[in-house]
Amino acid sequence: MRRFRPLLIVLTIAAALLSWWLVQREASPPVPQQITHEGPREIDYYLRGLDIVRMTAEGVPAHRLVADDLRHFTDDDTTELANPHLTVFQREEPPWEINAETAWVSADGSLILLSGAVLIDRAAGKATRAMRIETRDLRVQPDQDYAETDEKVRVTSDPDWLDAVGMQAWLRPPSRLKFLSKVKGHYVAR
Repeated sequence: MRRFRPLLIVLTIAAALLSWWLVQREASPPVPQQITHEGPREIDYYLRGLDIVRMTAEGVPAHRLVADDLRHFTDDDTTELANPHLTVFQREEPPWEINAETAWVSADGSLILLSGAVLIDRAAGKATRAMRIETRDLRVQPDQDYAETDEKVRVTSDPDWLDAVGMQAWLRPPSRLKFLSKVKGHYVAR
């Protein structure tokens, strides 16, 4: 039995490492990233001064997308936008206004990658205070009104502020924000 002890220890360690690797693989699904292309990409159409509104089944505005320029690519059916502004309408509260430097939209429109500096504003409403969120590189799933980033986040709602690294945001009522790490803030009691 003693001569099998080192083999048993090695097998136990290997099983533990394999289990850890499998759990890590399932715990963090791959994040879709913008595809990089080698060589020229072919544009089949472009627009200047894009302004489009997506309606709900009830005929109420759900989203509005405004951009300086839109370029659609034939190789992967994706779209790139310059200076996009996305409005996520709420039924009874002010809308979320999201601005970025550039955006990439997947072929089916289910994913929008907002690149560079991203600014999210919401005016004060009946039950909510005005809020401003500053971050970078935001991933948006418009069908779920969901957004996330792994970057630094600064939230201000005068005179309160909060800093964090990483954020998940559910913009559909009841709206909520989840901050992922290194959270610190200042709150003034009223």
